[in-house]
Amino acid sequence: MAALEAPVVGRRARVILGVDPSLRGTGYGVIRTGGGRPVTLAQGTIACPKDWLHSRCLALIYETLQEVVRTHQPDTGVLEGLFFAQNLKTAIVMGQARGAALAALGGAGLDLYELAPRKVKLAVVGHGGAGKLAVAKMVQRMLALAELPAPDAADALALAIAFAQEQGRYGLNPPAKI
Repeated sequence: MAALEAPVVGRRARVILGVDPSLRGTGYGVIRTGGGRPVTLAQGTIACPKDWLHSRCLALIYETLQEVVRTHQPDTGVLEGLFFAQNLKTAIVMGQARGAALAALGGAGLDLYELAPRKVKLAVVGHGGAGKLAVAKMVQRMLALAELPAPDAADALALAIAFAQEQGRYGLNPPAKI
């Protein structure tokens, strides 16, 4: 917990919530930037069993993200950008999960951005085609986490890290505001 008390030096402190939306496993990760190394405030996966109705999963995604926002007071939300899906049903379900996340974060008044998955992997791992394990290991290293984060949480933390890096390069107006 001592890391949470670290003084903020240099750029203005930001609290960034990354969200990797999925119906059965939405990842989230909250980091604080503004000092040296970003500090992890929270991470997790909103898991929904396969036997749950879609509506129940969407409600849990919405409610959990609202609670994360209330608890950690992020000023910025960043979601994984849309990807090409060959299966229409999968694309619709992913869009529904994304919509639940957008409603929770947008309703809380956060500035919202999106980053393409390849751009996130490139920023964090150095290779746009990196696998989930490589992303998780690099996130663990970059945030000095004691344990390897779960895949969906690692992806969400990677989104927050990549956004923070873009913010550093482009100021407060990085591309792809939603």
